Amino acid sequence: MPSYLLSALLILSTVGLNTLAQALLKLGSGQSPLNLYLFGGVCMYGLSTLFYIAVLGKFNLSVAYPIIIGLTILSTTLVGASFLGEKVATTQWVGIGLMLSGISAIASVIKL
Repeated sequence: MPSYLLSALLILSTVGLNTLAQALLKLGSGQSPLNLYLFGGVCMYGLSTLFYIAVLGKFNLSVAYPIIIGLTILSTTLVGASFLGEKVATTQWVGIGLMLSGISAIASVIKL
């Protein structure tokens, strides 16, 4: 597998696991402190940390962190709106659009 595909897969896996962890924690909130949603969310965070360590082995922290966090915010907002029925204000979508332009600028320094 080419290294740029592996790098993209690591980044997207980290973002996906972070997003899943957020959704599970939201579903588990307001319930008893020990429930499967919370346990699953914590496990997904642990797994995402392992993927993130692999990402850090390939990219500078100043590039990896904003890309991972920015894409996680985008995907978490989409999951919240799509699957959890949360309302997302127009200004939030504008902010996400601005974040995406920032992520694009940061990602442009990556040499694949």
